[in-house]
Amino acid sequence: MKSAVIVFPGSNCDRDVQVALRASLGAEPLMAWHGDAALPAVDLIVVPGGFSYGDYLRAGAMAAHSPVMREVAARAAAGVPVLGICNGFQVLCEAGLLPGALMRNAGLKFICRDVHLRVDNARTIFTSGYAAGQVVRMPVAHADGNYNADAATLDALEGEGRVAFRYCAADGAVTEAANPNGSARNIAGILNAAGNVLGMMPHPERLAEAALGGTDGRAMFDAVCAALAA
Repeated sequence: MKSAVIVFPGSNCDRDVQVALRASLGAEPLMAWHGDAALPAVDLIVVPGGFSYGDYLRAGAMAAHSPVMREVAARAAAGVPVLGICNGFQVLCEAGLLPGALMRNAGLKFICRDVHLRVDNARTIFTSGYAAGQVVRMPVAHADGNYNADAATLDALEGEGRVAFRYCAADGAVTEAANPNGSARNIAGILNAAGNVLGMMPHPERLAEAALGGTDGRAMFDAVCAALAA
């Protein structure tokens, strides 16, 4: 199994994802530069967090038009799993691979802290390492993490099981108080219609080993790597 991590000017979590993938896969991921117009054959693509192009215009807007993103879109359409984390989620929405948009946090402040997430769909290649309804802990670090879409899109995401994670309290209750950024319906991560593209604001790679303070994120990398290597 081969994986690739897309690197933009301003990416700051690309190495964290590289380390997490290496630990789960036992092989070195390809670090693909944003200006590359082609990618070799890979089984997984990760668009990492950071501040691609300095968040100019708006977060992810410029990165969505990088040469490599045309290839990422083509691979996603062909069924290759694509994971977008934080700024990667923003990029995937800006590129049209996922619906909706990430807006400025409701409190208009940058948020950097651990949050609790409820796993709403554990039947995907990304989430099969968790149980439905399980509560996990992961860090967030963003100023533009407020996920929004029109009511019809939100209803479709709900009805089609495409909400992967929701912000929740430690006991799993989905409440306004547990929502760090104002995201519609406490949504923290969504899937495309085919289920092979996941965008999420929290950072699983930042809690992927005990030395970092927890391993709740490791289950995601272990599960997707095991599934693709099978």
